Amino acid sequence: MRSHVALLVLAIVATAADAQGSKRLATTELKRGLIITKSTTLTRKRYRIAAASSLDSALIVIKGDDITLDLNEAVIEGLDPAADPDRAAGVAIRVEGGRNITIQRGSIRGYRVGILARGTKNLAIQYTDLGYSWKPRLYSLVEHESLADWLSFHHNEKEEWLRFGAAIYLDGVSGGEVRINRAEQGMNGLMMVRTDHVRVVDNTFRFNSGLGIGMYRSAFNSVFQNRLDFNVRGYSQGFYRRGQDSADLLMFEQSSHNEVAYNSATHGGDGLFLWAGQTTMDSGEGGANDNLFFGNDFSFAPTNAMEATFSRNVFVGNRAEGSDYGLWGGYSYESNVVGNCFVRNRVGIAIEHGQDNLFLANRFEGDGTAIRLWGDKVEPGDWGYPKHRDTNSRNARIESNLFSRNRVGVNAANTREIALAGNSFAAVDTIAVYKDTAGVRVVGSAVLAASDPSSVDPCPAMGPLSLEYARLAPHAEGITAVVPSSADTRRDRSAIIVDEWGPYDWRSPKLWPVDSTRAIPLRLAVLGPEGRWRVVAKRGVASVSATSGAMNDTITVLPRADSLRDWQITLEFIGARVVTTRGAIVARDTPLRFSHGSFEPLNEWQVKFFMWGDSTDPRGRQREFAALLQGTPIATARAVRLDYMWSRPTIAGLPSSKWALEATSTVSLAPGTYTLRSISDDAVRVWIDGTLVIDNWSPHESAVDAAPIAAGRHHVRVQYYQVDGWTELRIDIVRGAQRASGSPGPH
Repeated sequence: MRSHVALLVLAIVATAADAQGSKRLATTELKRGLIITKSTTLTRKRYRIAAASSLDSALIVIKGDDITLDLNEAVIEGLDPAADPDRAAGVAIRVEGGRNITIQRGSIRGYRVGILARGTKNLAIQYTDLGYSWKPRLYSLVEHESLADWLSFHHNEKEEWLRFGAAIYLDGVSGGEVRINRAEQGMNGLMMVRTDHVRVVDNTFRFNSGLGIGMYRSAFNSVFQNRLDFNVRGYSQGFYRRGQDSADLLMFEQSSHNEVAYNSATHGGDGLFLWAGQTTMDSGEGGANDNLFFGNDFSFAPTNAMEATFSRNVFVGNRAEGSDYGLWGGYSYESNVVGNCFVRNRVGIAIEHGQDNLFLANRFEGDGTAIRLWGDKVEPGDWGYPKHRDTNSRNARIESNLFSRNRVGVNAANTREIALAGNSFAAVDTIAVYKDTAGVRVVGSAVLAASDPSSVDPCPAMGPLSLEYARLAPHAEGITAVVPSSADTRRDRSAIIVDEWGPYDWRSPKLWPVDSTRAIPLRLAVLGPEGRWRVVAKRGVASVSATSGAMNDTITVLPRADSLRDWQITLEFIGARVVTTRGAIVARDTPLRFSHGSFEPLNEWQVKFFMWGDSTDPRGRQREFAALLQGTPIATARAVRLDYMWSRPTIAGLPSSKWALEATSTVSLAPGTYTLRSISDDAVRVWIDGTLVIDNWSPHESAVDAAPIAAGRHHVRVQYYQVDGWTELRIDIVRGAQRASGSPGPH
């Protein structure tokens, strides 16, 4: 094995630099705390230098004007590449103000933030590889998600976004270019805060567990021809599709007048997630307005291919396929949706409380409902927006669209003034459904014969647009009207696989459950690059359906009856070149082992449920609450695992609020290192052999806590209470000494 190093284009750039001969600068050895005040070239080598955990310091600081930092293909690592990525910390490079700053040609990995620039004028970052940076462990399972993994980017007035980390973080940058960079297998690619007039061109920000690109109060930027695919979490094929606020492209809080064109942004939690911002929500003023989205592919999102809310924008010639919603445009107004292709979404376009929107020359192929418009009679009482603005659903123009193989063409409720003109319908079950809707005008609609759906791509190259919209096509040096694509971007949502470290990138072998992880026998898909596999080790396994085969096979594993909670099977892969989940490269035909198993050592739980009230409130009346737990429970249960999650109780007789439980179990652990881990909402305490080891007893949203547990036999006791709302309680024992923080969460 050898480490994954930078981009292939670095070699080309390096050759050009070498050709300059005498113009080359003397090189500088990297040391912690290096301050650069003039153009500098690093000595080309691999550096392993940890940064201080504080985001106010950095390994390298750039101060001044007209400075180029040439990393010279050096590899800068903040921690051992084999280490868990949630151990990455600190900032690798910080740019303090200045103008005409260039950073180029190197690899930076293993930091919380790769490059952080504040207040810089004309910044260029190019030909850098910033992948494999910090990201949190995820706790959602195949069978159900955990709300501990949910993100919230809604607030950033006090630099809250920094807690999420990034390959590149720009704050107050004006002018410049981010070009031909790569950031994969971290949490976030590029974050832009109060940043304007920056060109973001031909980058690869993929397979991150948060965002590809995020904008906050950023305007007049150009985002062209980037690869922004598979930035996703909160998805499990056949179980849930939530996204958890991940996105390929996020645009928040007055991010306006940006141009977004010819990007591949598929398989993101959302492809595009645009929200006006808290300022607009409170005042009704402003929005993330007047952005242009032209010729992008936002397909195969678990939630929305495009979401754009409380704002005014233009969408021309985009593709939205195989998502829950093609375009969710709640409270959008004066927006133009022109020449887009919506294919096999549950709903093509859904807009609540929209006003004065135009839907022109779009194609809807195989969507359940093509266009849905409605207004709710009661709006949230804590929103300022409807208190300051008219939010009736009204004045929609639906013109010259092609509806094909939809169950419903147009569905409108509590809406007034809808004009339909020149639309065509082919094999649409119900052309229109109206409820509490007035002022519908229909002119010149036609019913057509349906074409063979398998004969043509339902989204061919962008069709003819009127001059008014064709002239919106961005034209920039080096940009062509082509969306970058690859085989994985055309696969449906089943290509999204999210494990404890985020989205799987299909470049290394992996065993993954076809169904639930708790099925017996268990079917496992053998995923990865082209090649062959064979079974090389088994522990606690009675049988396996095959002992060798080709990648993308499915095998069936039957654990032994005495090992159902602790077993493992190991395969060996030989085949194509591999890039591991930690970024190491394994040459073609080099054997590589990979495994799958189960480890659930806790024995059966004895669980007692109780109702509490004001006199036994666990938040303040500890003595009375303890006495309650010694009394008669309202229900009891025996549970194979302590794993409860619901919005409404699934246990008969349990109220939706003010209840508690006490659960006990025993565990026997072989010699080794282990961690007991809890996930809770609202509150939890855990004792091991009578010693309190987890004490998170104040009500909180889903949170992760952990404590070490030694080898040997132990008694485990858990107390938990629920005030109201969401319920989540999970207790696990895992191998190793794991950190417990999880995702930064909605702070």
